[in-house]
Amino acid sequence: MSNTLNLSSAEQGKLWTTYVGNTMSKCILSYYLKFVEESDIKNILSGALNLCESIIQTIKDIFIQEKFPIPIGFTEDDVNLEAPKLFSDEFYLHYLKYAAKAGMNIYSAAIPLMTREDTRNFFTNTLQSTVKLINDVNVLLMEKGYLISPPPIPIPEKVDFIKKQNYLSGFFGNIRPLNGLEIAHLYDNLQNDITSKALILGFSQVAKEEKIRNYFTRGKLINQKHIDLCTQKLDKENLPSPSLIDHLVTTSTISPFSDKLMVAHKIDMFSMKIRTYANGISLNGRRDIGTMYMRLLMDVGLFVEDGANIMIDRGWMEQPPEAADRDNLNSK
Repeated sequence: MSNTLNLSSAEQGKLWTTYVGNTMSKCILSYYLKFVEESDIKNILSGALNLCESIIQTIKDIFIQEKFPIPIGFTEDDVNLEAPKLFSDEFYLHYLKYAAKAGMNIYSAAIPLMTREDTRNFFTNTLQSTVKLINDVNVLLMEKGYLISPPPIPIPEKVDFIKKQNYLSGFFGNIRPLNGLEIAHLYDNLQNDITSKALILGFSQVAKEEKIRNYFTRGKLINQKHIDLCTQKLDKENLPSPSLIDHLVTTSTISPFSDKLMVAHKIDMFSMKIRTYANGISLNGRRDIGTMYMRLLMDVGLFVEDGANIMIDRGWMEQPPEAADRDNLNSK
């Protein structure tokens, strides 16, 4: 089957995105490995880098077979392995958890869309490897005492049913407590924003161009605003929130990465927020939380668009595969 079917639009798009994203991860993980001191964290970083390199090679083989142009993505020119250490070892684990969650979103969404056996097997195997990676990261975070689990809630005494429409309210009157799904997504989004804020704090210290430093500073403020809003929802229920990890960023001002890579990375991280905030809305039952997530989505959407404009203005944004422009063909 894999040799008789051409790559579909979904296969081209998902393979292209996965290839470019993993060339970025290869640069980042190579730099992390240069400075990691704790052997158990080094082992897990090394495994993540090996997974990246395997993904890149497999997609490259498919592209060569199909005579598909190999994307440039990110290269050795986008990483400076001689730059001083920008993050502490603990940060690497938080980062890997965030990156693995982003990968799982892409790979799991790709599998139902694959029509060729080779691409379906590739994304299935890649998802399984990424699940193992995130499980290993979680175990190590727990062993080292770095992982704060989502807060506990009481076990229900019996099965019950919702009897009143005010279950959906959230602004006035008798507002019900958060349910387990709402807490889970608030907590997940907090973890994502906390990691994102620490990373963008480091990027804002080392970016070479002033406009890009200002862009990162704006992103840092957005992260903090979103952390505050989600934390307030948990605080009202007397539930704990995860702590900031800004202290895991060193004071280095020498950039290990190109401005191109850092802007592209923040676009990717904020794009992931669009997916996770949308998940929070879809599994939410209180109007106040749904309204909050809509506000957060507006912030993120504008930030991503401005980042894309920076990339386009500087000639940094590669064009993904697209459908034929029939109107343009008709005019020739």
